[in-house]
Parts: sequence; structure tokens; C-alpha cells
Amino acid sequence: MSNTILILNGPNLNLLGKRQPEIYGAETLNDVARLCADAAKAFDLGVVMQQSNHEGELVDWIQDARETHAGIVINPGAYSHTSVAILDALNTYDGPVIEVHISNIHAREAFRHHSFVSARAEAVIAGCGIAGYGFAIQRLGALLAT
Repeated sequence: MSNTILILNGPNLNLLGKRQPEIYGAETLNDVARLCADAAKAFDLGVVMQQSNHEGELVDWIQDARETHAGIVINPGAYSHTSVAILDALNTYDGPVIEVHISNIHAREAFRHHSFVSARAEAVIAGCGIAGYGFAIQRLGALLAT
């Protein structure tokens, strides 16, 4: 298996730094990419980062990861609360999965309190801003080392 991890970002995350900075912060998706690359170096891991506003594209990337990536960090955005298709795709993936949310979804609207993806994730990190991606990579690195 590869020594790369896949970082997946769902809908509207391309607007980080512009969309509701009071909730999601001022950092951009490029800042997330730099943070992830730096965090992965400590575990001798490479990073492939992708973002899509389209559920099917995220499903395709998860399916492709079965053959190409040692682990997945996923911020499914709003698809967390609606997508059985993403959960089903993750259930076909044998490697570790860490779910990340920039905001604390449990302190927001009631419909955000449930995530379908959480049922497949080895860990869920929420409410830590983009630092949550770094925490996710640390946990993924530890899981891959065992």
C-alpha cells in the first residue's frame, strides 16, 4: 500500500476564509493543504488533497483510494448529515478513516448533530478549526504505525 493519505473536503469548503469566517475562520483551503503536508512529514506520509461540491465525485475518490491510499481524512461538510452514499463508499475502504469538522457540529443546529460518516470513522475531530486536520493526521499516523 502507498504511504500517501487522502484528504477529502466536501461542499463549500472551497470557500474557506470567505464563507462565514465567524464559524469557519479566516484560513483558506490552501492553508489547510500546507498544514496537512507539514503534519504528514512527521510520519513520512505524502498527502493528496481534493475538494468537491459533488457527492458522486467524493464517492469516486473514496473508491479509488482503496487501491492508492493508506488512510483517509475526510471533512464531508454538509454531506456528513445526509450522505449514506459516502458512508457506503467508506465502508468499502479497508484503511483508517478520520472525520474532521472545523466547527463544533454538536454546538450548532440540531440537524448537524448526527453524522453518517462517524459510524465508519476511527476518530471524529470537531471544533478545533483547521488545526483539527493536523490532529487527524497525527491520529492517522499513529494508527498506520501499528
